[in-house]
Amino acid sequence: MPKKNNTDGTVPTAPYATLTPECLLDAIETTGLRCDGRLNALNSYENRVYQVWLAEPDGGNGSDSVVVKVYRPQRWSRAAILEEHAFALELAEAELPVVAPLRLKGRTLHEHAGFLFALTPRRGGRTPEFEDGDTLRWLGRFIARIHANGALDNFKHRPGIGWEEFGEAPVRYVLDHDFVPPDLRVAYESTARDVLARVMQRWEQCDRGRGFDPLRLHGDCHAGNILWTEGNPGGPHFVDLDDARMGPAVQDIWMWLGGERAAQQRQLAAILAGYHEFFDFNPAELALIEPLRTLRMVHYAGWLARRWEDPAFPRSFPFFNTQRYWQDHILALREQAAALDEAPLEWVP
Repeated sequence: MPKKNNTDGTVPTAPYATLTPECLLDAIETTGLRCDGRLNALNSYENRVYQVWLAEPDGGNGSDSVVVKVYRPQRWSRAAILEEHAFALELAEAELPVVAPLRLKGRTLHEHAGFLFALTPRRGGRTPEFEDGDTLRWLGRFIARIHANGALDNFKHRPGIGWEEFGEAPVRYVLDHDFVPPDLRVAYESTARDVLARVMQRWEQCDRGRGFDPLRLHGDCHAGNILWTEGNPGGPHFVDLDDARMGPAVQDIWMWLGGERAAQQRQLAAILAGYHEFFDFNPAELALIEPLRTLRMVHYAGWLARRWEDPAFPRSFPFFNTQRYWQDHILALREQAAALDEAPLEWVP
């Protein structure tokens, strides 16, 4: 079981313990908006996100509600958050379907009662149909345009994607804090070290070959961060750039691939057919798909462990930190070791 106290013997305080509904509404009203008292918690764990109804429509948004994101304390610096906002605004100004923060009282980032927060327009939609070729080509075109803008500059305050932060650090954390059951510790450590060595080998092979040029990415472009709308204009719009980072373009693509290899090959061909209309894709990056998938799996376990003292996490992830969880995780990593030995997917421009 994990240690419950900090190193100085004190019991850690939940990061959002003081974020009461009253505090949240007061925070929003410091921006000049007036709330009518209604709010609804939205699906988010790293930060706290709410839909909040307004007493009168906001002139900039034209809606009777906005979405407020309260950033997890001490996760990002103020400068890193402002880089996220600047990137989102840059993409919106380029007429790309990205939900950008509202500028209120001349600012996009606000502070109240020790919390940093931002407000965005509310946008609805459904999950895209990732098995549909036309949908994948559409997504490919838009992510290519995002990457074309992302390549124009670099982040200065946000980290890149790499095997240390997403691989080595999570493994060390779960081992150092005794999350892995004693009878599975050796199996977990040996399996994790093995797959990370394979990840590093693939990464270095890519660098020694054609390599890749890191660019500014969405960073966490999974299905939940893409909303699809019908009508005219319809199509996708992208939300939540909280994990925007420097990295290979394929990071924003591989999570759209699923199923057997033949199915993934078809999906990739559709995505890159659209992508290539607006930006060049380096085929060498295809060798990073399984390494990136592996790093996400390892990082996810470490993320849950790091957040376990936040009361929202045991409630939302009751399966974590059980004997069964670690058995399944070790098995999944062993399967990834085999996947890392297979040839990468292929694409011919």
